[in-house]
Amino acid sequence: MTTAVDVAIAAVPLLLAGVLLVGFLWPATRAMPLAWGAALVVGYFAWNMPVNWLAAASAVGVITAITILWIVFGALVLLYTLMEAGAFDRINRGFATVSDDRRVQIVLIAFFMATFIEGAAGFGTPAAVVAPLLLGLGFPALAAVVAAIIGHIIAVTYGAVGTPIIVGIQDPLGDVEFTRTAIEGGGMTVEAFSVEVAAWAATYHALVGFVMPLFAVGMVVYFFGDPDERSLAPAWEVAPLCLFAGISFAVPYWISAWFLTAEFPALIGSMVGGAIVLSVLRAGYLLPDEDWEFPERDQWKDHWVGTIEPGQSNGSNGGGAETRGGVSPEAEAADISDVDEDMSLLKAWSPYIALVILLVITRAVDPISTFIGSDPFVIGFSDLFGTDLGGSFAWMSVPGFWLIVSALLAIPIFGMSGREVGDAWTEAGRKIVSPFIALVFVIAMVQVMLQSGAHPGAPEVGSMIVLLAQTTADTLGIAYPAVAALIGALGAAMAGSNTVSNITFGAFQFEAATQLGLPRTIIVGAQAVGGAIGNLVAIHNLVAALATVGLLGQEGRVMRLNMIPLLYYSAGVGLLCLLFSYVLFPGVF
Repeated sequence: MTTAVDVAIAAVPLLLAGVLLVGFLWPATRAMPLAWGAALVVGYFAWNMPVNWLAAASAVGVITAITILWIVFGALVLLYTLMEAGAFDRINRGFATVSDDRRVQIVLIAFFMATFIEGAAGFGTPAAVVAPLLLGLGFPALAAVVAAIIGHIIAVTYGAVGTPIIVGIQDPLGDVEFTRTAIEGGGMTVEAFSVEVAAWAATYHALVGFVMPLFAVGMVVYFFGDPDERSLAPAWEVAPLCLFAGISFAVPYWISAWFLTAEFPALIGSMVGGAIVLSVLRAGYLLPDEDWEFPERDQWKDHWVGTIEPGQSNGSNGGGAETRGGVSPEAEAADISDVDEDMSLLKAWSPYIALVILLVITRAVDPISTFIGSDPFVIGFSDLFGTDLGGSFAWMSVPGFWLIVSALLAIPIFGMSGREVGDAWTEAGRKIVSPFIALVFVIAMVQVMLQSGAHPGAPEVGSMIVLLAQTTADTLGIAYPAVAALIGALGAAMAGSNTVSNITFGAFQFEAATQLGLPRTIIVGAQAVGGAIGNLVAIHNLVAALATVGLLGQEGRVMRLNMIPLLYYSAGVGLLCLLFSYVLFPGVF
């Protein structure tokens, strides 16, 4: 019989991670190794896991982490290659020169640019790149961070070319016997199930998140406008533009999620929507009658600005004063003056266009996708340490390979020097170190918890995750759909990653939905959205973004501000999840 003590013991690894990450503000590189150690202890003493099973489960986590990091590394290499070539600065100028109105710049840069970077790179990159861009245009540092973080949230579920779905949902559910068996018993493959999850997640996002451009503008004009007269009136003046932008993004985004794959919604939504909105603005439509500007500099509050003065550095390399080996803002400005002013936008965008084409071909053309997904392009591991656990690393079919190919294509396109290429790869390598440590241990921890019910002689209560899911489902009952997204948000807030949240709680949500007889694709879809929402207050993302604008120490202030869109988003998704689960689509798988 399950007791409260059993449940408490099962929750120890997750609770320890939460206390260290949120309570003590430890970095994930320190907290997650301890949480993994706690999972080993609980697995060995409470779940009777043999040492070889603990080792095998941890090894599966390492294999999964390598897959994620291959994608992240490729994304960062491509991003920094464009920065070194000056192409990223050209793309930014293409947005910034449309209007001097700060509200329009938020829509174009903090929304469309940020969602595109999220779709291409993910893992905290958008805010760390976009915030310095806005700072360079003259935004207060705090306003730049708030706008950048809010602006990219709708795209996070499909960040880094679909990593939160493919690696966060598809791979873990396929690795665990009870979820794989349940999905296949329902007449679906795990891959088809994850595609359905991605489609439902896009439905939540489209219906709730299309107002995010207006939200971002409203937050900036209200909290960073005239300090003596706070008002949302300037936001309502551009509401038609903001809503048009949100819908222009959401429609192609939703269509691509339902009819293509989980890899493209953020990329297609930002590229198609951005092109539509830019065309409309350049034609003279939806532009405000008068430009809105921040108050005079001497009216700004002290906490709005840190160690980098707005307008001092354009931040095109995404790192403010702390990037590219500590190059100063003044040196950054000198580098920018050397950028090819005649570079066309098509040329600047061409490596990302090549990436989309390569991904479409390698996924839509069956002979190619089958070829690159077979030996010798897959490194497989089976019967690890004498168990029946295993994993694989499909190094060519994973988007990381094609991201690197696109980065290599960029070298002749921009005529880059060896030094520039070396700097881009070096910076990408430096940025991957912390994610590597954190991801390896968090995924190893989750795999130990997931596999704790698979070994011979495992307790009848099932794995730690199954026990926690059953208890949560029993406690919440019919109200569970209302909080499914909040569970995902909690995971992302702790770990700073939608992918890690999905890996941690995807099977948990699946099992809870199964226990309650709820549509599993709809509930797990809410988890995928919740993992995006949690990035609004994830301490790791806030630290990364604030560091790029010289404003470390204001994490709590940003977190309090971002609680406003978080509460809106989670409430909206909760209501939709209840409606979908009980009224509109109760019969879906």
